[in-house]
Amino acid sequence: MTGNGFHDKGIKEAEYDIFRQFLENACGIILGDNKQYLVGSRLSSILKERGNPSLKALVDDLTSDPRSGMKQEVIDAMTTNETLWFRDVHPFEYFINELFAERAKVSGGRLRIWSAACSSGQEPYSLSICADEAIKGRRLPASTNLQIIATDICTVILDKAKLGRYEALALNRGLTNERLKKNFIEIGGGEWEIKPEIKRRVEFRIWNLQDSFRQMGKFDIICCRNVLIYFSAEFKADILRRLHGCLVTGGYLFLGASESLNDLKDLYEMKQYPSGISFRAI
Repeated sequence: MTGNGFHDKGIKEAEYDIFRQFLENACGIILGDNKQYLVGSRLSSILKERGNPSLKALVDDLTSDPRSGMKQEVIDAMTTNETLWFRDVHPFEYFINELFAERAKVSGGRLRIWSAACSSGQEPYSLSICADEAIKGRRLPASTNLQIIATDICTVILDKAKLGRYEALALNRGLTNERLKKNFIEIGGGEWEIKPEIKRRVEFRIWNLQDSFRQMGKFDIICCRNVLIYFSAEFKADILRRLHGCLVTGGYLFLGASESLNDLKDLYEMKQYPSGISFRAI
């Protein structure tokens, strides 16, 4: 990129430290050392549009006018939205074959699921497809009162998720041709849209994991997968404690393959299932 003094001169280390402290305070994301180019590439358009000559000037503006909407723009730009359909496969097989029915029975015909950090919607829609398959396979009663709450901090990506429209490249990441034909409608221009009966089970909400979870209510299953890796150890522990408060007794938490509970054995017990591990709220 040329013609942008911010990029041409690079980011000074002191300015970078100021910005990454701001980002951690704003949403908990930890930027490692030597990520100046990443920051520069993601924020260049915002800085150019607003005429900010430096990261420090941008942070000064964000601090002096926190309600301007610029804070959300910066968070949106810095959020990593990497996702795919039926990620890791085995948790979703467990949902279809066993867990959905088990939890619905315990909860008296109600099943409430939270997909945290849902990105562009692949995980919550995968969960809804699983519920549909469990119902059609007579593993889950059709009368089950099912609700899937999907949250993310990025407003731009949530708007995309709500539409439920995806290009072929995104659909090829984890979605079989059979599931594509059963659950999507081709709308032209190389795009497909999730069917209304799958979409209607999912409610999207903007949510910062730093905020209180009290308004979320109680859940039978929470998926908070592949997001804790971006946070500090202290913030991870804080989130895990608050997620426990959102689970019914005996409810299940699912983390990413590289994520763990660390030292919270007083709140969760590890439960193995075929090919994977979950955490059951005590």
